[in-house]
Amino acid sequence: MSIDLVGFLGVVLLAYLVPGPDFLVIVRAAARGASLGRAAALGAQTGLCVHMCAAALGLSAIATRSALAFTVVKLAGAAYLIWLGVRALRDARKADTPPLEPTAPCTGRRSSFTQGFLSNVLNPKAALFFLSVLPQFVDRGGSLTQQIFLLGAVDVAVGIVYWLALVRVAVRLRTALNRPTWRRRWDRATGGLFIAVGVGVAAVE
Repeated sequence: MSIDLVGFLGVVLLAYLVPGPDFLVIVRAAARGASLGRAAALGAQTGLCVHMCAAALGLSAIATRSALAFTVVKLAGAAYLIWLGVRALRDARKADTPPLEPTAPCTGRRSSFTQGFLSNVLNPKAALFFLSVLPQFVDRGGSLTQQIFLLGAVDVAVGIVYWLALVRVAVRLRTALNRPTWRRRWDRATGGLFIAVGVGVAAVE
């Protein structure tokens, strides 16, 4: 079995470097605390595992071949991202924005994990990656299922390293965001980005 692992790693790294829904969710969570950022990152990679398992079992192929199923997933993901954006813009309108807490309770970590998970599992582009990009790096003479799990595991591992590094950087934003003016600007910027990405997801053909 000969897998183009080097080529696949290059594509995966490029995909992570291009900001998407996961990036926005994780950075916003990390700005509130490192534990929240790590929870969001874990949620995103758990969602990626769902796509990996679905692709290996052939479920993603069925979904993408069904126009209705693909549209439902696409619109659900778009609606979720737009909702996150609207919520961020709503927070920006508050006159007295509370300071960000340095630590977070378990409920905050659960919420961050859920946001990370949903941002990934409802992203149709993630499913398309496993169906259109990943198969280009497998050995047609070997077990397709095993290779999908192997390359998917590499993708998840690379993502964990990347997201944890991003959390270490993003958590430093907390000091600046404790200032109400900067907090409002941050909420407006990220809220607008969430809505823009959501609209982009909805426009995917």
